[in-house]
Amino acid sequence: MRILVIEDDEDIAALLRQGLTQAGYQVTVALEGITGWRQAADTPFGLIVLDWMLPDTDGKTLCQRLRAQRITTPVLMLTARDALRDRVEGLDAGADDYLTKPFEFDELLARVRSLLRRQQIHKSRRIAIADLEIDTGLRRVARGGAEVRLTPREYALLESLATRQGQTLTREVIQELIWFDSNSLSNTVDVHVAALRRKIDAGHAVKLIETIPRVGYRLTAPEHAEPDLFPDPGAANP
Repeated sequence: MRILVIEDDEDIAALLRQGLTQAGYQVTVALEGITGWRQAADTPFGLIVLDWMLPDTDGKTLCQRLRAQRITTPVLMLTARDALRDRVEGLDAGADDYLTKPFEFDELLARVRSLLRRQQIHKSRRIAIADLEIDTGLRRVARGGAEVRLTPREYALLESLATRQGQTLTREVIQELIWFDSNSLSNTVDVHVAALRRKIDAGHAVKLIETIPRVGYRLTAPEHAEPDLFPDPGAANP
């Protein structure tokens, strides 16, 4: 498996190259963002390890550019920033995971394995629930044949629910799956689920995202759902 490391600190880059190579990966190192971007665009990699602070750009902007080009390679972002807002910005830019410097190499390696495993499981996999379609390879979503545009965080939330269709996920489990953290703000999950509902369920008679009171959420397709006789007048214009 090939891994691209985009890191301007030569000591850290050398450490990552050595450790990942010893773990059996083929490692390419780019010391500048533009160089890394060109390599990611030209060569298929299984994973990108991306530093937030680079001399010619920043990891957030670079990640956004990759996703705009529909390059779906998993991205593990490294940064000295540990504030919640910074982590949210990085993940919303399209990163798949986030690791704060300084870090233990064993933890980085575990996250690399997790991201590669997740990518292998979902590569080119299509999920269909009622009239909801999810292409996990391209990260594209459609409901009733119409494309639904989601932020990276909303997509991750939807995929987590869809791959566990019918299973109730507690808020704590969702926080760990999506935010890799069980201690984030208590209403974080509720806010993101509400935003996802507006895009997935609004205007549709069959509601797929269900709230389980005092527990969490699940995504399921009612087998004998009846149309809404009195739909919410604001549903079509969230």
